[in-house]
Amino acid sequence: MTFLGSLFVTKVLGFFLMFTNEATPFGIYEIARSLTIPGWIVIATLLLMSVYMIAVGIERYLTYSKAKQQSRQYAPKVAQALKNSNIDEAINISDKHKDSHLAMVVSSGLKEFAAHQGNTDISGEEMEASKRALQRAIAVKTAELKRGLAGLATVGSTAPFVGLFGTVVGIIGAFNALRANETAGIGAVGGSIAEALVATAFGIAVAVPAVWL
Repeated sequence: MTFLGSLFVTKVLGFFLMFTNEATPFGIYEIARSLTIPGWIVIATLLLMSVYMIAVGIERYLTYSKAKQQSRQYAPKVAQALKNSNIDEAINISDKHKDSHLAMVVSSGLKEFAAHQGNTDISGEEMEASKRALQRAIAVKTAELKRGLAGLATVGSTAPFVGLFGTVVGIIGAFNALRANETAGIGAVGGSIAEALVATAFGIAVAVPAVWL
């Protein structure tokens, strides 16, 4: 057997012998016990991010669902009122559908139009005022519908780096354990490696849904 072959066999045997040392139970409880203070800080930070992500996701889902439902009910009603040239009824219908994004925008235009309804001729300034009212309503409703999404983007972009920090802390802990006891088996560094992997996995698990939302 060549020297390289002997060296390879020695390394392989050493690797397997490392696992034949005293067995150490390694579950969630053991991982939690092995976490260092920086590791707990990373996990707590990611946990807060996940709670924020879930809360915003649920709130946005309910808001969008309600807006969609009311808009579907609102559109045919206001169309019929406008077909009958009944501006006041159209405004009243709009006011009853406050959660509809469509109703808010249309209502702004209708109210501006109703203010000049008595005039036989609508001037360019009045048309411009109606246009500005619609633009303001669109801007306000768009900002309202986007509320919380910037925070989700922040969570999605920063969570992996928070997890990466936990990974670095765990790897440093593993190297320190090896330096303290060079003949130690996998049990000595398993906790630190687990901390590193858990932080990475948690960071990705928080970031991916935040980006999807």
